[in-house]
Amino acid sequence: MNKIHKKIWTLTTVILLIMAAIWITLTYYNQKTQNQYNEILQRYLRMNEVTRTSQQMIADLNNYFITPIPENLDKLNKSRGKIEYAKREVSYLRNSENDFALTNYMNLIDSLVETTDRSLLYFNEKETEDSAKEFSEATRISMYISEMTLTLIDSELNTYERLYRGIIDQSEEIKKLGIWLMLMITCLLMFLTYGFSLSITKPVQKLTQAANELSRGRFHLPIKVDSNDEIAFLAQTFDRMRININNLISEIQHKAQLEHELQESKLLLKESQLLNLQSQINPHFLFNTLNTLSKKAYLEGSHETSDLLVSVAGLLRYNLKRLDRPVTLREEVMVLQQYMDIQKARFTDRLHLKMSIDETCLNVDIPGLTLQPIIENAVNYAVEPREDGGIIWFRIQDGNDCVIIEVEDDGPGIEEFKIKQILQGQFIQKDGNSTGIGFTNVVRRLRLFYGNEDVMNIESSAAGTKVVITIPKDRRGAA
Repeated sequence: MNKIHKKIWTLTTVILLIMAAIWITLTYYNQKTQNQYNEILQRYLRMNEVTRTSQQMIADLNNYFITPIPENLDKLNKSRGKIEYAKREVSYLRNSENDFALTNYMNLIDSLVETTDRSLLYFNEKETEDSAKEFSEATRISMYISEMTLTLIDSELNTYERLYRGIIDQSEEIKKLGIWLMLMITCLLMFLTYGFSLSITKPVQKLTQAANELSRGRFHLPIKVDSNDEIAFLAQTFDRMRININNLISEIQHKAQLEHELQESKLLLKESQLLNLQSQINPHFLFNTLNTLSKKAYLEGSHETSDLLVSVAGLLRYNLKRLDRPVTLREEVMVLQQYMDIQKARFTDRLHLKMSIDETCLNVDIPGLTLQPIIENAVNYAVEPREDGGIIWFRIQDGNDCVIIEVEDDGPGIEEFKIKQILQGQFIQKDGNSTGIGFTNVVRRLRLFYGNEDVMNIESSAAGTKVVITIPKDRRGAA
């Protein structure tokens, strides 16, 4: 499989090779031209060096004559060595065209050295007149050397004029060649870059189109990319993901259909159960009868009996209308008070209810008939079995982001295994004094309503039982 980084390295290598070839070619021709130019320049510089060193030697000789000290003599000897070196360098410039002139030029250098030596010798032997004659001769020879240097340089200029012009013409040709090479390489690189980019962008475009189709929910369209790199592997993986998602969607739809059918079956079963219960006695008939009895008792002057019948009718009406939708905590408290009015009429002074309610917490939503079964449980097990009755505490407190409801009694408590059964949602057999809504049913409905398993906690001991319900103020926070 040709990987993308391999393609990049291939393109980079080709570009580097082309640039290296251009650089080597241009460098070779440039170095060749430079060497030719340097060769000509070195000829001129070597000849000019002879003139300069000859004049320097005459100056050093004159300085020694004026001030005959060892330092000036050393300078003169150094100048003599330099002109000997310049003579050897000039000898390498010999060719067929300057052979005769260069021979005379080198003889002049030898004559200058010899004359200088004789002048110095006469000076050391105190022959001042002869020394001065030789110094004048050396000065004249130095002038001849300067003139001869100009003549040789002029001859060299004439000789190498054609070569110099050829170098200039060659430089122009190299410049034109460089321009054409740059244009050709630019076109070639553009072509290679376009082909390389196309080999990458075209599969990416196909993959992008496939992703757009998937975003529109078209999971039945296959994903296929014709390339031999990582993008093709990505497309294959993407296609397998498409197949898995399509299968998962089909499975979810099938499960949803089964769940819908199951819910319909449960609703039908519940409806049949309710119809079966209602077939035993018509609740509306019972409700209307209680209202009639309440009015009759009121007309006959039995106000306490009338209030009791109103509470029973209200409790029955609440049971008929509020089980299918949530209610506010305020409504639950009102029903709870009606229930307790009925129980107080039954137990009189044996039942003591102490309520502490934070009015700011009564607007939260709660499932219907949640509090009454819990209070009913406390009445049945903490008050009714005892001759002296019992006390029930009912509290509603603000817990910042939640509301805390507490129902506490001073009864004998609940066995540990029963608490576990209640909190685990297991069915517990109800006695004949229950209204029909069990404690376990309340736990299940609260957990289903708020989506939280920790909505209820039960603390029990021999000194009594305490049920704590924690509900969120904002139901949207529930899972």
